Amino acid sequence: MTALDDLSTVLQQIADRVGPAVVGVGHRRGAGSGIVVAEGQVVTNAHNVRAETVQIRLHDGSRHDGTVAAADADSDLAVIRVDTGDITPVEWSAGGRPGIGAAVFGLSRSRSGAAIRVTFGTVAAVDRGFRGPRNRPISGAFEHTAPLARGASGGPVVDASGALLGVNTHRLGEGFYLSVPADDALRDRIDTLAAGQSPRQRQLGVALAPPHVARRLRAAVGLPERDGLLVQQVFDETPAAAAGLRRGDLIVVIDGTDADNVDVLYTALATQADTLTLRVLRGVDEIEVSVRFGP
Repeated sequence: MTALDDLSTVLQQIADRVGPAVVGVGHRRGAGSGIVVAEGQVVTNAHNVRAETVQIRLHDGSRHDGTVAAADADSDLAVIRVDTGDITPVEWSAGGRPGIGAAVFGLSRSRSGAAIRVTFGTVAAVDRGFRGPRNRPISGAFEHTAPLARGASGGPVVDASGALLGVNTHRLGEGFYLSVPADDALRDRIDTLAAGQSPRQRQLGVALAPPHVARRLRAAVGLPERDGLLVQQVFDETPAAAAGLRRGDLIVVIDGTDADNVDVLYTALATQADTLTLRVLRGVDEIEVSVRFGP
C-alpha cells in the first residue's frame, strides 16, 4: 500500500468517525460550522452567531433551531444548545498542542448540511495571534495548511485518530487557517459558556484613537507630537469617567508600559488588577490618573 493509499484511508476514517459531530451553523451569508462537544451542545465561533436562535444542520440533512447558551466575542467562541440525537461527541486530544510539522485534518459541513469536507495539511506555525470580532487580541493559535472552503470557521482540526486539536477560527488569505488549540483553557471557556455565563471583559469606558491618528490630531492643534492613545470620548458612569479622564487626553503610559498601541491597554485590563495607573498628557501637562475597577 502506498503513502497516498494510507492517506486516503485515514481521510475516509476521519470522515466516518468525526463527520457526524461536525454541523452546519446558520444559513445563507455568514454560515459556518460547529462541533458537537457533548450531548445537546455545539461549540462554534461567536462570529457565526447573530441572534439568540440559530439554525443547525446535521449530517443527515435535518435542520434544527438551536439556542445560544452564551457567546464571547472577545475569544470568538459560542456554545449552542440543540438536540444532537445519537451523535457521538468529538473526542479531545490528550497529546497537548500540536507542534510545527504535525499532520492535521480540517473538517467542515456544507451549507446544505449533507456533505462533509475533510482536508489534510500540516501545522505551519504556533503561538500566532489575531484579532477577534471586537478587535481584542487572541493569542496562542496555531496555523495550518489544511485547505478549507468558506463556511469552515467553527469547525474542528483533528489528528489522524480523529481527536480534537483545535477550532478553526480565522482565515489567512486563501490557503491557511488559524485555529484555537483544544487545551484545558478552551475546555474551561466552553464549560463557562455552556453554563450560560458570558465572560465580561473589563472596559475602561472610552473611545480611543490609535497613535498615528493621535499624532496627526495633536499636530493639527499645535500640540507637540507624542505616541499614545488619544481619548476621543469618555462614557458616563464608567471607570474612566470616575477617574476624571477627559476628551483630548493622551494616554502615554499604562502601568509602567508605554502606550504605543491599544494592545497595551487590553493586556492591562486582562490582569484584573483593582487599579490601573495611567500617565496622561493633558495639553502640554503630564499628569497621573488612577483608574479603579469594581465596587
